[in-house]
Parts: sequence; structure tokens; C-alpha cells
Amino acid sequence: MQRNRFLSDILTTLFDRSGTIRSVNDTRDIYALCNALLSAEGTVSGQSLAATVLERYRKLSDDDKLSFFKYLNDDLDIDATDLSALVATYATDPTPDAFKNLSNAAEPRRQELLRRLNQPVGATADIVAMRVDLLHVLKDHPELARTNHDFVHLFRSWFNRGFLVLKTIDWDTPARILDKIVAYEAVHQINDWDDLRRRLYPPDRCCFAFFHPSMPDEPLIFVEVALTKTVPGSVTKLLSNGRTPLGADDAKVAVFYSISNCQKGLTGISFGNLLIKQVVAELSLSFPQLETFVTLSPIPGLTRWLATQIDDTDHGHVATTILGGQGSAADIRAMAARYLLMAKRGDGMPLDPVARFHLGNGAEVYDIHADADTSDNGIAQSSGAMVNYLYDLSQTQRHHADYVFKSIVTAAKPAQSLSTAALSPKPKETTS
Repeated sequence: MQRNRFLSDILTTLFDRSGTIRSVNDTRDIYALCNALLSAEGTVSGQSLAATVLERYRKLSDDDKLSFFKYLNDDLDIDATDLSALVATYATDPTPDAFKNLSNAAEPRRQELLRRLNQPVGATADIVAMRVDLLHVLKDHPELARTNHDFVHLFRSWFNRGFLVLKTIDWDTPARILDKIVAYEAVHQINDWDDLRRRLYPPDRCCFAFFHPSMPDEPLIFVEVALTKTVPGSVTKLLSNGRTPLGADDAKVAVFYSISNCQKGLTGISFGNLLIKQVVAELSLSFPQLETFVTLSPIPGLTRWLATQIDDTDHGHVATTILGGQGSAADIRAMAARYLLMAKRGDGMPLDPVARFHLGNGAEVYDIHADADTSDNGIAQSSGAMVNYLYDLSQTQRHHADYVFKSIVTAAKPAQSLSTAALSPKPKETTS
């Protein structure tokens, strides 16, 4: 028996909803079909109607898709007048029937439509793809945020932790899945199959992904892990072609060096916190000698922030030098520490999106490194700097609470020291 039987092989029979017949001869337009799906007809022929709606949707032009979203947004919205009357009734007479009527009226009909659309085989992936189209038009049509809210509301239920399955991705994983890993890698590009093999095959390299039973061939999010002796300071060295693999039993540190969200349609549905914590648990079981769990993360907002600092009387000259490609390693580390620990948005949260992710998960800023990512992208976004976030599971809950409720950015001593380190002095002005 094969040791590595993949997710789709396990779950196909459990989630088989085959037998759906598309109503290819149904001449009604997509709106009439949706209304039928929401009616009593939908309880009898729901799978067939839903499959036909989804098939028609896939063939719509961009303009017609926008019209469809406006239909969801306006025609299937709540009836505010009716809801107001039901609220008043429930306030004076909170009976179970009054509560039921109020609850039904408070839910937009588009939520029920999306639920009923999610009946045929493959429907969940179609609805996730539908939200990608919605996100494309949302900027120019902000009123559609009401419909977007309902997509997110349903996805948070459909993709909750109880349905997610963690799978190890290795060199024996089916090629159709490995192709997706290559395509979805968002942090450090995988150049070819040899590059992928170097990330999956050696004993000191691991990869884990979350899957959903209704989308068994589509990873939702995955993390690449390196096992090392010490906390690393360079992804360039970590991914070097010529490195000598470490025996897994000799490793003391697990390094999460790439976390990639795979489904744009699930933007706003957080899997990262769950993924990291479960991977830590899996690694701790497989490699009990591991002592430290850290990331080696990009700092994508550093260059943008430096560009806003060139007039600062304290460090503007350093920001200018770094932006010009002449900054010293010490100055890059110090400025990156100031950015990560002190630069905040209007709501008090850190400017850097990766920092918000890891700090929100209960990690702490551990250390910062210069010349850590010498790729074109690494130089462009952070002058090559990268940061370690430390995951101490005995402290993550406290750090999370401090971050969420007090906007505290927890930092270890190395990062704290860097944030107050002396910078290169201003060059003396020459006189003519």
C-alpha cells in the first residue's frame, strides 16, 4: 500500500455529490434561474439549477458579471422597512416566532442563494472564483461591499478549522499539487523543478498545506520550513544550490521562510495562525529536539517608509543613503528595527503587513538582518533586509492580547537594541 495516499483519494467518496444534471435546455436567463433556485423549485431541482447558474455565470462577459453582482447587491438585499417593523415587534414581544421572523429578515437573500449554489460538485471552487471577480470590481463600485461582506461571512463558516486538513507536501505528492505549489509561491519564486526538489526532498526541508474537502486539489495556504542548527539571517544562503543538507536529527531550529496564501477569492479569511500552530505541533512530534520556532520574513513596506523619512532631522540622511543603495548593514538593520517597532498606521497597528500578520498571531520581533534577501524583489522592497519573528507557544496568547488590545509590538532584546542603535553621523557640509 502506498504510504502517501493524497487527500483527494481519501475524501472523494465522502464528498461525492455526483449525478448532477445541468439543465442545458433551460432558456431562462441567469436572474430567472437564481429566483427559481430561491423558490420552492430550488428545493426540488436545486443541484440542477445551481449547476446551470454557475455554468451560465462562467460564460458572462465582465460587464455582465458586474450586472450580476449588482443584482445580488440590490435585488437580494434585506428589506430595511420590513426588518425595522420586525425589530419593533421583537422588542415588545420576544417570542421564538418573533425571533425566527427577525432572523430570517435580517439575512440578505443573496446569502441563501450562495448556499444553494454550493450544491453541485466543484461549486465551492466556482463560488471562490466568483469572489475573485467581485474583488476586481469592488474598488470602482464600493457599494458592492455589502455583497462582499456576505461572501466573507459564508466563507468563514465553510472554511472553518473543523473542515481544514493539514497535509505534508513532499517529493512524492502528486504532480498536479506540486504544480500548484510552484504557481502559488508568493514570497520566494520557485524557478523550476530542481528548485522545488531542493525545497521538498532533503531531510532538513519540509512543506505543509491546508486543504478543504470540497477543493481537494487546491491548496489554501502553505508554509515552507527549513530545519537548521541556529536562527538564520539570510534566505539567500538558506536556499543556496550548493548548501550541504543538515541531518534532521541535528536540527534545533524550525524556520518558516515562506507562507503563501493560494486563493485570492479567500482574501480576508485567515488561515495563517491555524497553519503555523498546527505545523509547530506536527514538527514537535516528528522532531522533539527542536527548541526554537522562528520565521525568516520579508519586510515589504520598508522602502516605502524610508521614502517618507528623508526629511526627518534625526535619520533622514540615513534613509536617503539606504534608498541610494549605499547604506551600511548596521544602518539598514537599525532603520528596519525603527520601522517595525515604531512606524504605525492611524489605528495604532504597525505599517508593515507581514508584521501585522505575525504579531497578530502572537509572535514577537526577534532579530533583523541585512543582506538577507539579495534578489531583485528583496532589494527593491527592503534593501535586502529580513526579520525573524519568534513563535514561543507559551507566550503567543499573551503577546496576541497585548497586540490586539493595547497595540503593543513585542520585541526581543536583539530587535529592541537595534531600534535604539546609533546611526551613521550626518556627513559634514562642505564649504566653497
